Amino acid sequence: MPDFALETAIRARLGERVLVIGLDEAGRGPWAGPVVAAAAWLDPQRCPAELRRGLDDSKRLSPARRAELLEMLEDSAARGTVALGLGAAGVAEIDEINILQATLRAMARAAADLTAGLAARGGRAPDAALVDGNRLPELPCPAEAVVGGDGLSLSIAAASILAKVTRDRRMAALAKAHPGYGWERNQGYGTAEHRAALARLGVTPEHRRSFRPVREALNAR
Repeated sequence: MPDFALETAIRARLGERVLVIGLDEAGRGPWAGPVVAAAAWLDPQRCPAELRRGLDDSKRLSPARRAELLEMLEDSAARGTVALGLGAAGVAEIDEINILQATLRAMARAAADLTAGLAARGGRAPDAALVDGNRLPELPCPAEAVVGGDGLSLSIAAASILAKVTRDRRMAALAKAHPGYGWERNQGYGTAEHRAALARLGVTPEHRRSFRPVREALNAR
């Protein structure tokens, strides 16, 4: 289960008052829709114990539990014991600069969104960041890449839940505009249902044309 060990190690090096955020993303692999990133800061002294016990890698949690935890995160953010930020990169951007660079750009936007929220409350900017994965976005503070970080760091776990729930909701909304692909169920991933719909219905503006299955569907038509 994730804890504050990584955040504590950074504060031990840089000082107890250092503000450490976590960054994660959702939606690198799907054939359609945006990639969404999130940033989260949890006050290690005032973050509710129930929230700390519940946070985990979003992939290990049911959709209902993710929604419950996001509500808890948002309630804590309203009380000032948590800060959250969101960033995204759309399909056109993904196709232009590739999914990795779009993901890193979305993470930088999420960190900037969190920073702006802290500033609006009179807080200071983050001093360090923990980033899930093995690549780092461009940030105005020192950062560490942590493979499997959403299962290790509470800050990253919180970001993973925010990113996942936000993207799932966006894909459900897109499914209403583009019915038949099952995005409300598969979130744009390359399921058999999605592949069959591509062959039957064709490519939508929300499909990532730089992804091979989508290119193949275009060529086939």
